[in-house]
Amino acid sequence: MYAIVEINGQQFKAEAGKKLFVHHIQNVENGATVEFDKVLLVDNAGAITVGAPTVEGAKVVCEVVSPLVKGDKVLIFHKKRRKGHRKLNGHRQQFTELTIKEVVA
Repeated sequence: MYAIVEINGQQFKAEAGKKLFVHHIQNVENGATVEFDKVLLVDNAGAITVGAPTVEGAKVVCEVVSPLVKGDKVLIFHKKRRKGHRKLNGHRQQFTELTIKEVVA
């Protein structure tokens, strides 16, 4: 059984026991339980239920493994030719690591 759930504006495929790295969720603690009810699709052993826009009564229950995880560094390099202009910026996205406990449909 799996579900397609929307978390912080992004869609994820959620199955019990899987790990997700979602955009940073404010004010959550390590070990806390979080529920997401914006379930867009549920597949229960081949029986697919598509929401319009969401599936009624469906939710995904997750446990917070780590409230703040930094992603890989992305380097942004700007250069203008023949001008001597060079600029280097770096960015590390902040994520929250979740483990999916169950999908309720």
